[in-house]
Amino acid sequence: MLRFLPVIVEIALLVFCLIDCIQSDSDRVRNLSKGWWLVLIVVLPLAGGIAWLVAGRPQTPRAQVPWRSTETAGFPEYERPRRYGEDAAAEERRRAEERRSDELHEQMLREWEAQIRAREQATERDRPDA
Repeated sequence: MLRFLPVIVEIALLVFCLIDCIQSDSDRVRNLSKGWWLVLIVVLPLAGGIAWLVAGRPQTPRAQVPWRSTETAGFPEYERPRRYGEDAAAEERRRAEERRSDELHEQMLREWEAQIRAREQATERDRPDA
């Protein structure tokens, strides 16, 4: 088992460095382009992997959060996604607003239909019979 340890370490290093290189941003990779680093890691697994970790890997970690940022001025406790049904009062307010909006749209449609009917009747009255 001990004789397989160097092979396992080399394969683990190869896989880790390949995945890390592929997931790195192209504009943050150091010293060579991303494609050349991939070739170097595959062709020279041990030396390429070590070279990637020492000289090619971006120095600063990616600054990402697992959710999209909102306009909360940097207060992450307000940016976290909420669980479904967490705020029943807010859900009821949203539904009431939707109902009010639907009623307003229905009223506007009724008014437009009345205006169109009035225009059609006015055109029929003004049209000479042929």
